[in-house]
Amino acid sequence: MAKTVSFNKLKEQERETRRDLIISAAERVFAKKAFNMVTIRDIAKEAGISHALIYRYFPDQQSLFVEACIRRGAEIVEFVNQLIDDDSNIKIEKVMERFIRFLADNDQYFRMMTHFVLDGSLNEEMIQRLNTAERVLLAQFDRIFAKENDEKSVRMLSHALFAAMNGIIITFRNYPGRSKEEALNHMLTLGKIIAEKFKQ
Repeated sequence: MAKTVSFNKLKEQERETRRDLIISAAERVFAKKAFNMVTIRDIAKEAGISHALIYRYFPDQQSLFVEACIRRGAEIVEFVNQLIDDDSNIKIEKVMERFIRFLADNDQYFRMMTHFVLDGSLNEEMIQRLNTAERVLLAQFDRIFAKENDEKSVRMLSHALFAAMNGIIITFRNYPGRSKEEALNHMLTLGKIIAEKFKQ
């Protein structure tokens, strides 16, 4: 009996490892090509597996795209949560700085997120999954605003913060005539200015 349990556990770990490998390959491919230009064969080639194997883990390209977005987005939730837990008087400026740096350093996630925001061609189930993941992040921002604002305005402030941070990245990530470092410094400066406005 113990051997059967161990074997089943080993098979499950193997399945999770393959699934992670596929998601990681998808992230790399989505970073290079627009979502509607990516095929399951592209991802399979990147992962070094047959395209038929991908369908054992993901029913279609959309579900794989969403899973990659959710996995990367969970990293943002984790670091925002950690920032708040480490400092109960966390400053919005610090959250903005970390968010901007994360998106500047994780181009593939930025591209996936931007595709979802701008294109929106996902089916209803996938949109629901992404919206659920986004609400988890907004709940972290709510924790920042809840201390000093009434309950009704908290979620709207969280939406405004999220939109402002994304707007900075979308607008200035490829700032013409600026190096990557100069663009990042410009975005961080804008983050500080906007953070000050949230204090008023």
